[in-house]
Amino acid sequence: MKTQAEELNGTQTKSQHLTVPPDGKISFGKSAILGLQHVVAMDVYVVPFLIAMLIGLAPNQSSALIQSTFIAAGLATIVQTYFCMKLPMAQGPSYVPLGAIVAIYAASGGGEMGWSSVLGASLIGAILVIILGYTGIFNKIVTSFIPPIVGGTIIFIVGLSLLPVAIRDNIYGATDATINQNVLLALISAAALILFVILGSLFRTRGAIFRVTSVMVALIIGCISANFMGVLDFSAVANAKWFSMPQIPFKDFGFSFDFSAIITMIIIYLVLLAETTGTWFAISNVIDKPLTDKNINRGVIGEGISCLIASGLGSTPVTGYSTNAGIISITGVASRRVFLAVGGWFVLFGCSGKLAALISSIPTAVIGGVFAIVCGIISINGIQVMKNVKIGEKEMYIIAIPMILTLALVLIPKDFLHTLPTFVQYLLGSPILAASLAAILLNKLLPSAK
Repeated sequence: MKTQAEELNGTQTKSQHLTVPPDGKISFGKSAILGLQHVVAMDVYVVPFLIAMLIGLAPNQSSALIQSTFIAAGLATIVQTYFCMKLPMAQGPSYVPLGAIVAIYAASGGGEMGWSSVLGASLIGAILVIILGYTGIFNKIVTSFIPPIVGGTIIFIVGLSLLPVAIRDNIYGATDATINQNVLLALISAAALILFVILGSLFRTRGAIFRVTSVMVALIIGCISANFMGVLDFSAVANAKWFSMPQIPFKDFGFSFDFSAIITMIIIYLVLLAETTGTWFAISNVIDKPLTDKNINRGVIGEGISCLIASGLGSTPVTGYSTNAGIISITGVASRRVFLAVGGWFVLFGCSGKLAALISSIPTAVIGGVFAIVCGIISINGIQVMKNVKIGEKEMYIIAIPMILTLALVLIPKDFLHTLPTFVQYLLGSPILAASLAAILLNKLLPSAK
């Protein structure tokens, strides 16, 4: 009987010819240039910026989070590429845990206690992921509890739960400018993003630069527009240092362990692993190197170690980025030396306080316009996971009930929520946790069509 990995590889198409294979040698200069291209295409700065905005971090805290996220991404890339999975792969912060992070932070009282609960839950979850990789039971857990219909539903509700936040808080409620300016800035940045993605699709290979730089260009255009409106403030950039130390555990932050927060993060990690497995197969297809279950288990270990490093640096869970598979396909260069350069660039950028301050200075509405598009894309990714699933009556309920539950909890009046017992507040205060549990339970309890 074929393993899960072999079956998935059996459906893959022949990859494009590579000019430089994974173990091929390439000069330091070329590695640095090609590595920088991967860094630019990954948009690693977006996730920490969104988190800082969603939970209301101060400018210095926001800059520190961005720095630690870059360093975590760099170290994680080196760990996964050179020591664990040994594939040309770059790691970066995931969008999937965003809703859970915001819910854990709020339910734990916010401030230092809220962030320490987020980091504590991430730390325990990362250790569990490493254990799952070593024991080799990851595939069994995902197959049993998170099949495509459940995994796709959870990814769908992640985007759905964040979309109201993107529009209501980051655009309509942004305090950087007036509501008219905020709406206009959001529309400009979103339109620029869509335009460059369309150009990339129209010109295909020649227009690849439009697609891989679309988010960066959209943010630049949004900032230029904000400058014309007089709402762009770069004073923090001028005062920031070129090089500064990242956050240090137990000096700048600590860890606290809340049972509900840990359960939430464990569920998120399982969904994250189910999603990133698709990225691994995309990369293996591009480099024409089939994966085995052993490769996947080593990848799970690498993912766990990467997330452990991230939480140890005061950052959020990281995962493999599928963007890099497209860049490898375009350039034909799959050398792991390039991804060593990617890791180096990330660490270098992470030590620059001025770069972090620059990113933190982007107007809220500009990032909100891009974030709204990102939320929609996350939801569509969930639908793509489910595309090969036959949707019967059972599947309809597995999708519909979590979707309704997500919207109900996003819109629940805060005054009513605060009248409920603490544990119920936490459960209902996290739309992703409640809806994920609903999807898992419905999949197990509802009878399948005969």
